[in-house]
Amino acid sequence: QVQLVESGGGLVQAGGSLRLSCAASGRTFSMYTMGWFRQAPEKEREFVVGISRNGGTTRSTNYADSVKGRFTISTDNAKDTVYLQMNSLKPEDTAVYYCAAARAWSLRGLSGLPYEYWGQGTQVTVSS
Repeated sequence: QVQLVESGGGLVQAGGSLRLSCAASGRTFSMYTMGWFRQAPEKEREFVVGISRNGGTTRSTNYADSVKGRFTISTDNAKDTVYLQMNSLKPEDTAVYYCAAARAWSLRGLSGLPYEYWGQGTQVTVSS
C-alpha cells in the first residue's frame, strides 16, 4: 500500500504562486509515476502533470497544455515527496488538486497510466 498526503493549497490572487506538496509513504519504491490531477466544481477531473521514473532516473514529464510554462513538477527522492510549483495562477486554476501514483512508467501519455493510489486532495482557490 501507498499513502499520499497533499498539502500547500490555499487562497491566492490571480498572478500569484503556490507550491503543493505530496508526501508518499508505504511501498513507495514500487511507484514509478507520480501525477497531479485537479477537479473544479461541476467539471470532470483532469490531468495536470506527471513525472515518470525508472531506475531512479526521471524519464519523462508531461504537462497539460493549460499549465505549460506556469507549473513545474519536481521530486525529492530522499523525502519521497513530489512538489507542484504553480506560478502565474489564474482563476480557472481553481480546483481541488489530487496527487496520484502509478506502478508504471512511460515516456509519454502519463495522463493515461493506471493511477492506483490517490491523496485526499487540497483546495486551491485563485481570486480575480
